[in-house]
Amino acid sequence: MSASVFANARSLSARRLAAAALAAGAVVGVAALPASAAGVARPHQPQVKITAVQADSPGRDERHDRSLNKEWVELSNTTRRAVNLDGWTLRDNVGRTYTFHHYRLGGRDSVRVHTGQGRDTRTDLYQGRRNHIWDNVRGTVTLRDDRGRFVDDESWGRVRHQGDNRGHGDNRGHGDNHGRGDDHRQGGNRH
Repeated sequence: MSASVFANARSLSARRLAAAALAAGAVVGVAALPASAAGVARPHQPQVKITAVQADSPGRDERHDRSLNKEWVELSNTTRRAVNLDGWTLRDNVGRTYTFHHYRLGGRDSVRVHTGQGRDTRTDLYQGRRNHIWDNVRGTVTLRDDRGRFVDDESWGRVRHQGDNRGHGDNRGHGDNHGRGDDHRQGGNRH
């Protein structure tokens, strides 16, 4: 083999090796990208979460707004964008439901949903109930979107946290309309 043919063959082999190395690097680079960057959707992360529950109103459970409103559920928006909660629901173990009506939760904002009556604001909403609804000892509150899809839940006491409010056990809580699944809508126009 002449020297020039040998040099051309060697050059061709080096180019092929370089091309193969670049291709392998590209494959490794794509594999190392986050799933969303590689074109695969990430699992849905809830934008709104239940961040706190005050199920046991401090002091005696009395049927006046001062006591009722010390019982609350807090929701927080984990994103920078406002989330329209119109039609979303909070529900307890026995089916009592509160439905949000014309309320937008601002980006990185929180809202407390109180049991009793009061004047709705951007940070505090009121169910308008006349009795306590959250069990002091154990229970679960479930948040669902306007299509009824599970968003989040929070349990306290000896209740298993399962994510879809099935199998949480019997909650013999106190309050009105036990087991009837009453729907209390939040009124007024919110941001």
